[in-house]
Amino acid sequence: MNIRTVPTTPYSDQRPGTSGLRKKVKHFQQPHYLENFVQSLFDCLGKLTGKTLVLGGDGRYYNPEAIQIILKMAAANKVGRVLVGCEGLFSTPAVSCVIRRYKAFGGIILSASHNPAGPEGDFGIKYNIGNGGPAPESVTDAIYARSKEIDRYLMVEAENIPLDTLGVRNLAGMTIEIINPLADYVELMEELFDFPRIKTLFDTGVFHMHFDAMHAVTGPYAREILEHRLGADPDTVLNSDPLPDFGGSHPDPNLVYAKSLVTKMYRGNAPSFGAASDGDGDRNMILGKRFFVTPSDSLAILAANAHHIPGYRLGLAGIARSMPTSRAADRVAEALGIECFETPTGWKFFGNLLDAGKVTLCGEESFGTGSDHLREKDGLWATLFWLNILAVRRQSVEAIVREHWASCGRNFYSRHDYEDLPTDISQQLMEDLRKQLPKLKGKRFGQREVILADDFSYTDPVDHSITTGQGIRLCFEDDARIIYRLSGTGTEGATLRVYLETFEPDPAWHDLDTQVALANLIQIADHVAQIQQRTGRPQPSVIT
Repeated sequence: MNIRTVPTTPYSDQRPGTSGLRKKVKHFQQPHYLENFVQSLFDCLGKLTGKTLVLGGDGRYYNPEAIQIILKMAAANKVGRVLVGCEGLFSTPAVSCVIRRYKAFGGIILSASHNPAGPEGDFGIKYNIGNGGPAPESVTDAIYARSKEIDRYLMVEAENIPLDTLGVRNLAGMTIEIINPLADYVELMEELFDFPRIKTLFDTGVFHMHFDAMHAVTGPYAREILEHRLGADPDTVLNSDPLPDFGGSHPDPNLVYAKSLVTKMYRGNAPSFGAASDGDGDRNMILGKRFFVTPSDSLAILAANAHHIPGYRLGLAGIARSMPTSRAADRVAEALGIECFETPTGWKFFGNLLDAGKVTLCGEESFGTGSDHLREKDGLWATLFWLNILAVRRQSVEAIVREHWASCGRNFYSRHDYEDLPTDISQQLMEDLRKQLPKLKGKRFGQREVILADDFSYTDPVDHSITTGQGIRLCFEDDARIIYRLSGTGTEGATLRVYLETFEPDPAWHDLDTQVALANLIQIADHVAQIQQRTGRPQPSVIT
């Protein structure tokens, strides 16, 4: 087989974001666009002879074509072996699992996570390193630098490799193993959780649940575990078949985009438990009967109940949360006598802490939780964690959450998203906020005084790297917070995220509606940033 050296010219917009490079499908379909990025990646990884990579994606539109391109380029760049999920499918957590289990050099994940798919939708590619986690900024910065000067890429001339049958193939001396994308991940879940005990919960005949896979990659994983291994009803997993356009839905498991599941969970004859995951399987939403568990509360409750779970009975080394995530987990860490680390948004920032043994559980407010079992957040893992707790405690989701609030206090918390804003307006809004910071500290807004006003920066306690510009924080003396941040996961325009939090220790006030409890902070947030005036938006696009 011939190896072609294809001349190319750089694109200027291939800087990876929070989780890789994400653009519209049509953008990736431009001549040489994907190839440029992949070759830039290979050029930055050094000698690949004999190395093993893992490759797969969430099944979205353009995944099959991209996999064939990457395989031919990998062979041309002398990669030794590639493990590919059958039919090109792999959830993001499963890729992390396989990298770690097979001691692979790294992995390439094709996904735009919770973003919509289809010909007019989004596509994405990211690289995970040998620990199974997203590449750190040192790697992504190098890839971007190379992409700005690339002048050629390497490609084997060959027919496409069939991906629908398990087995071993050869491509220009490179071994391709088509493997079952479920097997290693399911085995890991059986090691962590008490499957027999969870099965007894379903065997009672009174416990029922729904898991909404949103026509994304988690469907086959959830069917295998929940229905086949644990004995849940055959209709437990909803929208279980992965589709290239996710059935036309927005595969983001929140109260807005998972509306069909929310409707089922809030009706009169609702099941006991509900959960959902996103496009690539790394996010989760947890629901009880007519009850929503915020991701921040979920992380705190998992930590407080970890001693019930076989995989965590020896205790937690520590907890980590992203800066915008509520401080509910901090209170659990204090009660357990362990440390709670505050990091920038992005799972890659948890990797060093996990590898160093400083933390066991970690989470982000954006519906992502995980642990040291992988180096990615994991939607189905979170679902099984909750099921294990329910099987042990035999209480409702609501009862467990309310008991937690009574013990630790309630952190009222909400995120207001203003989506698809003009980039210039959103960036100017943030820049003007930064200019206000010196004047905001000590300023009073009614009964609240600002005691901290800054642009969050983080010094990694393991490698001492410094990350700056991670979000504007306003912290008040009553332990309330307002945070402003631009999202790094979109593909067009900009999304302004405003995070609001206040703490209430008195159980008599725990039933207050969240938006009512945060009403004063919402007013302050708009007043300080002039959001409505600048954006013309009378209200957020999404409230979670």
